[in-house]
Order: sequence, then C-alpha cells, then structure tokens
Amino acid sequence: MNIILIGYRGSGKTSVGRELAKLLNRPLFDSDRMVFAKTGRTVREIVEAGGWPAFREAEKSVIGELAALDQAVISLGGGAVLDADNVAALEKRGMFVWLTADARTLATRLENEQDESGQRPSLTGAGALNEIERVLAERLPVYEAVADLAVDTAGKSPAGIAAEIAAALPEGREHRAREKGRKPHVR
Repeated sequence: MNIILIGYRGSGKTSVGRELAKLLNRPLFDSDRMVFAKTGRTVREIVEAGGWPAFREAEKSVIGELAALDQAVISLGGGAVLDADNVAALEKRGMFVWLTADARTLATRLENEQDESGQRPSLTGAGALNEIERVLAERLPVYEAVADLAVDTAGKSPAGIAAEIAAALPEGREHRAREKGRKPHVR
C-alpha cells in the first residue's frame, strides 16, 4: 500500500513525505519533481507556455506511473486530486493522507519557502492569503471526499507529523474501501 500525501501548497507534503519515507523505510516520489524530471521545465514554465491544462496533462502522465508503484510514499501536487481519473488510478494501491493547515499558516509557510519561490504561478491572481482562502474553499470538499486520514500540520514538526501518520496506518492490511460520503479520520 502506498501512502499518498495530499493537501494545499505549504501543507507540508514534501517535508513530511521525506520524514515518513525515512520512518517507514520506503522510497519517496514527488509528483511535481517528477514532472520537472520528465519535461525539463518547472511548473511555472509549463503554465506560462501552455496554461494550467498543459501542466495537468504532464501531471496526469506522471500519476499514471506513480499508480503502478507499491509500498511508496507519494507527495502529490495540491490540485492532482481534482482529477477523478488520478484518484481512481492511485486509490487502487494507496491510502490518501490529507495534510491540513489554516490559510494563515499556509500563507506564512509559502512566504518563507525558498525551494518553491518562483516555481508556481498564482492560481487566481489574487493576493496570497485571498488566493489560499478561495482555493481552499473550492478544494475542501474534494480533499474531504478523497482522504482516508486527515492530519492538521499547524504548529507541528515534519517528524512529528510523520510519526502521527505512521501510528495511524493500518498494520499489514489494505485500507478498507472508501464509503461514499465518509469523512476522513482527523488527527
């Protein structure tokens, strides 16, 4: 079973993914980094050249590869789960863990992020906090519907979050089938 980290930019998917992969002794795959490796272009460059649909197409190709993996930690781009085909491909061998944080926490993290600066263009053209609030409101129902587990990351270290996720994993069992309308277990 793969552990698939989902959530908004700045929620900690990459840093928590690194810690979780170490803790579980599994390989880590980051969909955005794989898109870059495959195309030779950053998210910003792809979007500037062909718009968000061009990026989503490259992302979908990478997710097709990720869906074939097993026993991996996978960090997805924040919008990857908006595509039902991506979710269907990944859920066969994976458990979705939604990393959450309030909009102000996300905005602060994104301001402090050196790694991603300039990598991702705006989704809405609004200011950072306004954009986060608007996009979170749109994505919340999707994240809730997809998630098997939700973990609030505000005020926690990546190592602590990884330990929390590891403690919540089903031991030696495949995760149970998703029930329509089921809310994720929140920690």
